[in-house]
Amino acid sequence: MKVLHRYKQIIGKMNRIIHLSLALVVFSLVSHGHHDVNLHHDHHDPKAAIKIQRNVADFAIELYKILAARSHEENIVFSPCSISMLLSVLLLGTDSNTHAEIVTGLRFNLTHIQEDEIHQGFHELLHLLTHIEKDYKLDIGQALFLKEGIQPLQTFLDKIKEFYEAEIQTTKFQEPKEAEKQINDYIKEKTHGKIAELVKDLDPDTVFILTNYIFFKGNWETPFDPELTREEDFFVDHNTTVKVQMMHRTGWFYYYFDEQLSCTVLKLRYNGTANTFFVLPDPKKERELDASLSVESLKKWAYNVHRGTASVSIPKFSISATYSLKGPFSQLGITEIFTDHADLTGVTGQPLKLSKVTHKATLTVDETGAEAAGATAGEAIPMSLPPSYSFNHPFVVFIFDTNANATLFVAKIKNPTQP
Repeated sequence: MKVLHRYKQIIGKMNRIIHLSLALVVFSLVSHGHHDVNLHHDHHDPKAAIKIQRNVADFAIELYKILAARSHEENIVFSPCSISMLLSVLLLGTDSNTHAEIVTGLRFNLTHIQEDEIHQGFHELLHLLTHIEKDYKLDIGQALFLKEGIQPLQTFLDKIKEFYEAEIQTTKFQEPKEAEKQINDYIKEKTHGKIAELVKDLDPDTVFILTNYIFFKGNWETPFDPELTREEDFFVDHNTTVKVQMMHRTGWFYYYFDEQLSCTVLKLRYNGTANTFFVLPDPKKERELDASLSVESLKKWAYNVHRGTASVSIPKFSISATYSLKGPFSQLGITEIFTDHADLTGVTGQPLKLSKVTHKATLTVDETGAEAAGATAGEAIPMSLPPSYSFNHPFVVFIFDTNANATLFVAKIKNPTQP
């Protein structure tokens, strides 16, 4: 898939910093055959990740559309890459119809791709997404918290370690407060303090919790001057206007107006291998954009954005969202895993089902003081007045890693003043 290959051409530059962090947790309780696949892979095979790119992108768009339709005017932020990776981990412990529903929910068809190729693809994606550099940090991983005395099947442990590099910790779920602290401290450390309380009100009958975390921090390539940031109006809807701190820059950008979807697409680049689409629908066309989004939309934007001068205004914001994903998963066709018919015998050999799935993400776009001010750069632009793009009403954000061609985060900024 060539959805994001053209991103490497971007020259659009800023020097604000954006932080994102995410954790996904799956609770499994004792309630109520094991699916065994023969998995062989080269330790690092870039072609493996390519085979799942379209599926991960389809999953991202479908989940966004579901969350947007269920939203009651709230901000949206989630990591489709993280959620899809964790669901793929669950494939290793499920069988029968439970297994088939997750495959379909992930937008895979086993007549077109082998299951071992799915796990190899996510294994390589995990490798490609891990960056620790001066101006760019991206860390993603899994951890399995197991109840004391529970012995998971060795084949399951071997596979989640081999393909997903999962950490495994013994946990006293019979002491819920102690277990909550252990898990929350772990996630807090992995997300550099961005997510401090992911789990609460644990059931003492919990058998295991499977978590996935992702942390991203990147510097825009060219700065907005902090001195140009000023308070302006943001039009939440025709009845609501809020005051926001609006960042401004006039210079060279990549942008495109999609006449079919009635939206302006602005593409910005970080130091490193991450890019962003800021997508601004025409006023009163917000719902139409949500309903019409597709992977083909992303392809079209990547192909058609062109370099030109512009005057751009983007609000500073810090948002978070917490989701119970049982409902959205059911809309993706993943239902049995939450019932007494769930087949999770590939984990422990015991009858298990999921009680709930919780997903929490945070997204912050802000200035970093001296670092941003010290990197201010000038750009030569034509004397003619450039077009102006002001993101002063609800807009959508897609954040990609171009090295892995993966959708890291999707967000909808409905009201920048809501935390």
